[in-house]
Amino acid sequence: MDDYVIDAKNSFQNAIKNLEIGMDKLRSGQANPAMLNGVTCDYYGEKMPIVDLCQISRPEPRQLYVRPYSREDIKSVAAGIAAANLGVNPQVEADGIRIVVAALTEETRREIAKKAKALGEEAKVAVRNIRRDTLSLLKEDETMSDDYKERVEEDLQKEVDAANKKVDEIVKFKQDEIMSI
Repeated sequence: MDDYVIDAKNSFQNAIKNLEIGMDKLRSGQANPAMLNGVTCDYYGEKMPIVDLCQISRPEPRQLYVRPYSREDIKSVAAGIAAANLGVNPQVEADGIRIVVAALTEETRREIAKKAKALGEEAKVAVRNIRRDTLSLLKEDETMSDDYKERVEEDLQKEVDAANKKVDEIVKFKQDEIMSI
């Protein structure tokens, strides 16, 4: 396989990883510790990721329990969760914070499913942009014969098709998860 195709394939994998990260942040009606990724809280004047300051567990399918390593950080962690605008209300307890994820209404499920589809479309756009950039680099390369360039383009298109199929699978899985009660 040509270096152009290998580089594009690696870029496709990065786009798919970014899609998976975005999908983890979408609510599906069940509690998921990944929904707290990206949440930051104040830690002695610095913004720190919540995952660095707390242990996050899932005692029940619709609950998360966030236990800061230091009891002094409970209020700042609760404030960080509330400020993250996740649609949940953190309940401060003695040693930690309980987050109850409410059941989603049908309308809310449809809206979140639309967001999942939009994230999938963004990933497909990223794949198309990578293909376009790779093809422009390939056309500028004067060291290859035209036949070899055509084979590289065919290999690239196969990788694009595989990446788009993977994106569709991820989006379909997430939409099914969101729409299930």
